[in-house]
Amino acid sequence: MKRTGLIFFPAFDWAISPTHPEREERLLYTQDQVFEEGLLDFDNIIEFKPGMATPDDINRIHICVPDAGSVITESHLISAGGAITAADKVLQGKVDNAFALVRPPGHHAMRVVHGARGFCNVNIEAIMVEYIRKNYGPKRVAIIDTDCHHGDGSQDIYWHDPDTLYISIHQDGRTLYPGSGFPEEFGGPNALGATINIPLPPQTSEEGFLHVLDNLILPILDEFKPDLIINSAGQDNHYTDPITDMRFTAQGYAMLNEKLSPDIAVLEGGYSIESALPYINVGIILAMAGIDYSHVKEPDYDPVSLKQSDEISRYIEKEASEIYNLWKKRDSIKEDLVGGAEYVRRDRDIYYDTDGIREQQKETVRICNDCGGLLTIDSTASTGNKIFAVIIPGQSCPTCRSKGEEIFASTDKTSLNYAYFQDRDKNIFLVE
Repeated sequence: MKRTGLIFFPAFDWAISPTHPEREERLLYTQDQVFEEGLLDFDNIIEFKPGMATPDDINRIHICVPDAGSVITESHLISAGGAITAADKVLQGKVDNAFALVRPPGHHAMRVVHGARGFCNVNIEAIMVEYIRKNYGPKRVAIIDTDCHHGDGSQDIYWHDPDTLYISIHQDGRTLYPGSGFPEEFGGPNALGATINIPLPPQTSEEGFLHVLDNLILPILDEFKPDLIINSAGQDNHYTDPITDMRFTAQGYAMLNEKLSPDIAVLEGGYSIESALPYINVGIILAMAGIDYSHVKEPDYDPVSLKQSDEISRYIEKEASEIYNLWKKRDSIKEDLVGGAEYVRRDRDIYYDTDGIREQQKETVRICNDCGGLLTIDSTASTGNKIFAVIIPGQSCPTCRSKGEEIFASTDKTSLNYAYFQDRDKNIFLVE
């Protein structure tokens, strides 16, 4: 048995709309189920109240336009604060692991934030990870994202970070929002292989999820050797979810978390409010606490009807093998990709579907063998805001730091609405 911390924050005062899947009731049934099942009567399951994140915590990882206060509510600060509370309890040794059952969610929020995407304003897990690094020192972190939708925001934030392994297992982007998350999305030139995408076909059951876990995710984790494992715990792979097409069950989620053994889990999506979330969350909590979860089953649970086809099984086995072979070749791929270039640029068209904003972004990273690389972002949004950001990476090398300071000082800011300078190592955030 393990000491497991629970942090609840249902966010009663925040909803996209009264009938939207992301609304007040989404966690209330889970909270009721936890109380009814008597989970808090176990001595090793301990509830903690969420703290509140600060704008400084958000500015450590995001470039919010024009500022953090314009894109968040108090609920976002408490949701991120709940994840931070979970991290504090684990890293201070008060519990062995912790589960932050909080909303609003965050894994579609990218580094630059002009508005909301996929129900997400700011990235809860990323805010927590950078809080950990500031307060507990450099950490190698693995984020395993089990939400049915590809976590394009988390991928974007850690695209250039060799010390953060981001693995997303999700329904194939050709069949589901946000339409991304394919194996060739493999990380930036300084962090190739630190992003792993595993798109699964619709109607994948727990057999497929657990095969990928055993044969791809766990072997990569063994080689990466993270200091912390975080489960970005989306639950919309469930067979009753109204906006996805997968066949995962509460038993499957519990088995996944037992095998993955995350230090911290943070709730993401999941919109079958009564039929799935209470059972999934109870199963995850019991698995994290090392307590038997075999009795946790949905009222209509029928493993025969949920069995995945042989065709899907063969597809997943082949894909897992191909992705693992790709990961093993990551060093040689970097040599072919970069050549002798000093900087690499990518141009991006980003749509904020929740707020209807379009962004054109030019991102440039310095090729560096000593850190994640100096990053600059030139961004123009349909709101009329034009911004430029200089980002010094965590554990930056002296060359990337000095070049970043020079670029920011010499930038012509008269043509911009805002210019940002973000330095994680020195905890500096400037806006001009």
